[in-house]
Amino acid sequence: MKKTLLICAVLFLVGIEAFAQKPTNEYDKEKLEAARVAFITNRLDLKPEQAEKFWPLFNLYNEERTKMMDKVSSLNRESMQEISEMRAKEIIQKRFSIQQQLLDREKLFMEEITKVISPQQAIKLGGVNREFTRQVYQRHRGGREGGPKE
Repeated sequence: MKKTLLICAVLFLVGIEAFAQKPTNEYDKEKLEAARVAFITNRLDLKPEQAEKFWPLFNLYNEERTKMMDKVSSLNRESMQEISEMRAKEIIQKRFSIQQQLLDREKLFMEEITKVISPQQAIKLGGVNREFTRQVYQRHRGGREGGPKE
């Protein structure tokens, strides 16, 4: 178990450092994803048999969620333009529809994931994922301000 955690920690550090060292806005998606996997696996203390079942479910959920969030972003961009009252009403209804789809998908994901990991681990997942994103963003910007004290 310690060996698995050590491997995860090394992958995380390598991925973060590789991402943070790129001077442009380009980054290695594979290394970043490997770092995310290591970070979440480590923070949730996933056992190998849990991780094997967890990651396909999480990746599918994340992919579907990203597509829905892209639709919301597109609607938000459109709503910033000059639009008719009727179109504005349509956008409001589409936003509500997508938000409901997001909620329904999250409920389904929680049902699926709590068959693989404990409810305590499932609750921690959202915060851990945000923490990873925040750390990557802060390292990419070259600073640690506003982040957790180490």
